[in-house]
Amino acid sequence: MFWFPHGAPGWGWFAMSLGMLLFWVLLIAVGVLLFRTLNRGGGQSRAHGGTGRPTPEQVLAERFARGEIDEDEYRRRLDVLRQGSGWPGR
Repeated sequence: MFWFPHGAPGWGWFAMSLGMLLFWVLLIAVGVLLFRTLNRGGGQSRAHGGTGRPTPEQVLAERFARGEIDEDEYRRRLDVLRQGSGWPGR
């Protein structure tokens, strides 16, 4: 500030303000990207087969946990799912 006789010129303040704004935007963007990258390695996308939807086995296990089906029906349906019969495209 002591280099100019009457303080920094108007464009100097504008450049400093713009530089500070860009610095914070860049810092926040790097933080968000880092968070998303580290959070992507979580088990949810892998557990759901990468599609964001639960697998048929997970849906069946949830129904069993809620008490909608009994153990015999759970095991019978799980065997059918693992054999692949009755599921087109498998």
